[in-house]
Amino acid sequence: MNIEPLLRYNVGVFIFDQVEVLDFAGPFEVFSTAARVRSRIEPGEDPIFNVFTVAEETGIIRARGDLEILPAFNFSNHPPIDLLIVPGGIVSAEQEKEAVIAWLKQVAERAKISASVCTGAFLLAQAGLLRHRTATTHWEDLADLRTMSPDTEVKEGARWIDEGEIITSAGISAGIDMSLHLVARLFGEELAFSTSRQMEYDWRKG
Repeated sequence: MNIEPLLRYNVGVFIFDQVEVLDFAGPFEVFSTAARVRSRIEPGEDPIFNVFTVAEETGIIRARGDLEILPAFNFSNHPPIDLLIVPGGIVSAEQEKEAVIAWLKQVAERAKISASVCTGAFLLAQAGLLRHRTATTHWEDLADLRTMSPDTEVKEGARWIDEGEIITSAGISAGIDMSLHLVARLFGEELAFSTSRQMEYDWRKG
């Protein structure tokens, strides 16, 4: 997989019933804010991130806490994805869906980077994307991930683990830290710090 940097990234955020709200909304906020901040620095340039949500089908998604979300795209009509975000939540139903796992595999093959938040790591593992890699997830779910994916080195105590084209993060707010790390990796730490300041967020870099 080619992970050479691009000038602009399509960021596709996968959403599904019972997705954890901050797992998807945190990264969405980071990348969309980074694009706005960069546009102020370099007015007239195309946005560096185009961020959108994708669900299996068109229609209302009910996140945890019963928040209703209307996805921008479905599996059949979304733009090409350069950076895939797979959030967590209650993922057991999604793990059993052949269409979901096949889509994740297909998108990951073409994307520059695929990243999970919290129990989104289980979906990456189900798709075979964590084999012979080091990964992390929410602290409550570390043992289950080890059981499910025995050929993955599951690490505790890490906010995120960057393995190049595959990145995993711990629970909920760690997805914001991971996303800021990706902004720094792709466009420099200065932009990442400016983004975290705009968000009034204390970025934890490790």
